[in-house]
Amino acid sequence: MQSLVDTVMSNAFSAVLAYFSVGILALIVFLAVFEWVTKYDGWSEIRKGNLSVAMATGGKIFGICNIFRFSIEANDTIYLSLLWSAVGFLLLLAGYFLFEFLTPVLRVDEEIARDNRAVGFLAMILSVSLSYIIGAAVI
Repeated sequence: MQSLVDTVMSNAFSAVLAYFSVGILALIVFLAVFEWVTKYDGWSEIRKGNLSVAMATGGKIFGICNIFRFSIEANDTIYLSLLWSAVGFLLLLAGYFLFEFLTPVLRVDEEIARDNRAVGFLAMILSVSLSYIIGAAVI
């Protein structure tokens, strides 16, 4: 199996398709986990026009993809890239929980669900910013 993957990854076009496919799959899985841990139904809120949820979700999407980008650049195999992107995602998730914990004067998820755009924007910036720190640290 390893030799088949190595053969596929030695072709630049095949490698792009493989990384793209694995990246999309990782994005779907990691977003599903975020959806599971938030107190609001993100896609339902976005459908209703909740800009705060859209900003927070957009920040998560960017953060996940940015971490995956860094892990692709830093690793030789698709397996290591996926492993390090999963580690990075867990750190991004921890950062989201820390944001909730370190802001005791407000409930982040509740404020985002209420379309508090300041909190949604802050959540987006936090996800984007943390993705650069996490991405630079993955090896």
